[in-house]
Amino acid sequence: MADLSQIVKAYDVRGVVPDQWDEPLAEIFGAAFATVTEADAIVIGHDMRPSSPGLAGAFARGAASRGADVTGIGLCSTDELYFASGRLGLPGAMFTASHNPARYNGIKMCRAGAAPVGQDTGLADIRALAEKWSETGTPAVTAAPGTIGARDVLGDYAGYLRSLVDLSGIRPLKVVVDAGNGMGGHTVPTVLAGLPVDLVPMYFELDGTFPHHEANPLDPKNLVDLQARVRETGADIGLAFDGDADRCFAVDERGEPVPPSAVTALVAARELAKHPGAAVIHNLITSRSVPEVIAEHGGTAVRTRVGHSFIKQEMAASGAVFGGEHSAHYYFRDFWNADTGMLAALHLLAALGAQDGPLSALVAAYDRYAASGEINSTVDDQAGRTAAVRAAFAGRPDVAFDELDGLTVTAADWWFNLRASNTEPLLRLNVEARDPATVTRLRDRVLGIVRA
Repeated sequence: MADLSQIVKAYDVRGVVPDQWDEPLAEIFGAAFATVTEADAIVIGHDMRPSSPGLAGAFARGAASRGADVTGIGLCSTDELYFASGRLGLPGAMFTASHNPARYNGIKMCRAGAAPVGQDTGLADIRALAEKWSETGTPAVTAAPGTIGARDVLGDYAGYLRSLVDLSGIRPLKVVVDAGNGMGGHTVPTVLAGLPVDLVPMYFELDGTFPHHEANPLDPKNLVDLQARVRETGADIGLAFDGDADRCFAVDERGEPVPPSAVTALVAARELAKHPGAAVIHNLITSRSVPEVIAEHGGTAVRTRVGHSFIKQEMAASGAVFGGEHSAHYYFRDFWNADTGMLAALHLLAALGAQDGPLSALVAAYDRYAASGEINSTVDDQAGRTAAVRAAFAGRPDVAFDELDGLTVTAADWWFNLRASNTEPLLRLNVEARDPATVTRLRDRVLGIVRA
């Protein structure tokens, strides 16, 4: 039996094309997806990578071979695929490798209503069938093959997002958008059309070889061009999207990055104004300012592990109106509990355009602490190093420990979290404190133990 463990990850399929997977295997994945979801119909979209149309087409043929009718929406962002899954009530598959290099591709799958497909919610079963059928071939079925058709949902997607955020009364804004040659170049012009926005586009040409920079705004080097253009043009705000445009990062009028935690807090306050007393999700390494702002606006803060499957599960369980992660994933109840960076961007524009001050002043109320950012250390004995860190702080009456996700150590004026990677021999450290000096002191102390 074939071993697909190298490409079937916790939440998706991802690997190098054609070295690790190809169109024949994509066709098998399509057949397995239709079988596991027992779908009569599915929806498929793809990004701008050179391999994406072929892989998506093969997947469609595989699903149709099991009797599923396939609606292809063509080029789209991942959140546009989630929209189609939600609006049409169909399981969906998005062909993208997000921010990974050009030679990679992958599949993000969901059930009807954009419900996540992960290891515990169908992905393990899809992998098992794909491994079996890649050796034996897919078995014959008695059902008639499904149809394969096409549908354009970009206009409906844009209209739906605009219906969720009132931008009608905002002041004119100059907005620089760096699409990184990814799918933001496809969606942004339609979503922002007709708004009082002077759009300054950067790298809107769809090019899955990423000729200008990686489409990964989480890496500061990929924000440099955006920051420079914001300063040069005197823009009010800069926005950067990753390759499949489901994550959005912002920089202020000075070109300074806006922490995703501050965006989470700002959007939480806006959503709580519409839904008083609602729950809001945040993962455990977002800033302490996030639960503070949620409480100040009458909401209930719900703390979760890191990872979109945990966020989406908790969104559904708690009925939360919104959820945010430090990685710039933003989840909305009004968007089938799925993540959409574009909707978060519209909230930012609405908040900025509703007042006269600069973005830096607006965000200051939500950005209250100093932080280290995520620091990775290559460590073979992750459990042993984590235990050594815990021992170093044990016995202090002023600290508390929890192990919801890795080790979190909390004091009155600081906290840090140390988490092991699920896929690599890494420990990830995040530190936050009242002032930069304390962050530096804690960071150096913990890293001294981790890297000893």
